[in-house]
Amino acid sequence: MLSAFVNTFKITELRQRILFTFGLIFVCRLISAVPLPGVNAVAIRSFIETQGGAEGGLFGLMNLFSGGAMLQCSIGTLGIMPYISASIIIQLMTAVIPHLEKLAREGDVGRQKITQYTRYLTVVICAVQGIAMAAALQSGGYFGLPQSVVRIPGFGFVVLTMLSLVTGSLLLMWIGEQMTDRGIGNGISIIITVNIVSRMPMAVKTLIDKLTPVDGVAEIGVFHLALLIALIFFVILGVVAVTQAQQKIPVQFAKRMVGRKMMQGGTSHLPLRVNYSGVMPIIFASAILAIFPKVGSFLPFQAAKEWASAFPTSPWYMFWFGMMILFFSYFWVATQFNPIQIADDLKRRGGYIPGIRPGRPTAEFLDRTMTRLTLAGAVFLTAIAVMPNVMTSQFNVPWIVASFFGGTSLLIIVGVMLDTMRQIESHLLMRHYDGFLKKGKMRSGK
Repeated sequence: MLSAFVNTFKITELRQRILFTFGLIFVCRLISAVPLPGVNAVAIRSFIETQGGAEGGLFGLMNLFSGGAMLQCSIGTLGIMPYISASIIIQLMTAVIPHLEKLAREGDVGRQKITQYTRYLTVVICAVQGIAMAAALQSGGYFGLPQSVVRIPGFGFVVLTMLSLVTGSLLLMWIGEQMTDRGIGNGISIIITVNIVSRMPMAVKTLIDKLTPVDGVAEIGVFHLALLIALIFFVILGVVAVTQAQQKIPVQFAKRMVGRKMMQGGTSHLPLRVNYSGVMPIIFASAILAIFPKVGSFLPFQAAKEWASAFPTSPWYMFWFGMMILFFSYFWVATQFNPIQIADDLKRRGGYIPGIRPGRPTAEFLDRTMTRLTLAGAVFLTAIAVMPNVMTSQFNVPWIVASFFGGTSLLIIVGVMLDTMRQIESHLLMRHYDGFLKKGKMRSGK
């Protein structure tokens, strides 16, 4: 495998793509470090050192996705999440709005139009979130930061903050697109992965602090450290297995005439992924469950305030979190997987599943198969998602450390790494090199 990595720099085009990607990653991290105009960066840094980072919940997840930029109040605070939110909204609307569905079927022209709508919606989302963030900074309700972090509050600060955040988010969106076109891997996914991995040094430091004895007693012993290392090994192994897992449905194609040419038949397969919805159910469930404690904290009842503070660490939170992940797993499959369309496409191309009649019976068979696969994937996704919360509430593991043992961050890291390695391997195979799974030598005569 090491020789395969060396070969990646022997191919001029691949080397240029990798170096270009690393250069844009550096720019992304630079954007995450530049503070917003009008805020006191020294006061923010002092608050972070004394109070620590955001722990769990939706805001903790967003701070993780932004690489800590959200807590540092940088121009990259919103990160790439508004663009992802806009993409999800447009994708969901495509299934219910005929005009968008028609554009999605028109090929490159229709996809360009949908991309344009997504960018417009991104600007709107960024503007709304920018105004909300400026108001929270001025009122002292942003991660508990004191109002003194805003040097000159007022309408001018709100407008300047909104424009800075919109510009930073759009710049990251443009960098992600350039990374996809001229770099290696999916640019948007790589930006999120780099932001998550950038929090790893702080997680390691936190873990070392827990291992360091204070008055002769350490919070975490060597035995617990060995268990954590073994746990993360098996969790990553399981995530890779489920991410790659798929059921291959055999498809037989009959001979058919296309114009004056006879198309030969053959056998192929239709891959159905076990974890079809990816990390989207976790994001949806986290976003919805984060609303209720916020609403409870604003109610003028002491019982509601106590419930709001205790709910994120209670067993009921784990229960509803798991139930919502199961629900959104099926919801995502129901909106994105269209067995009727797949069955019609197979019938039009002269394909059929052996033992299943073409048309409606094929659609019903695919629907039943996908339902069973989704259940298995949703159960695994629920177990991975609740693991950081269980480790934090039951075993007193810091959330920044526990977030790398499961949840959204680990799923994204594993998925993006696998996708990037597949793209690099395709470049190696195209130029007569072996991939990562072999010795990595050049194949002569091919």
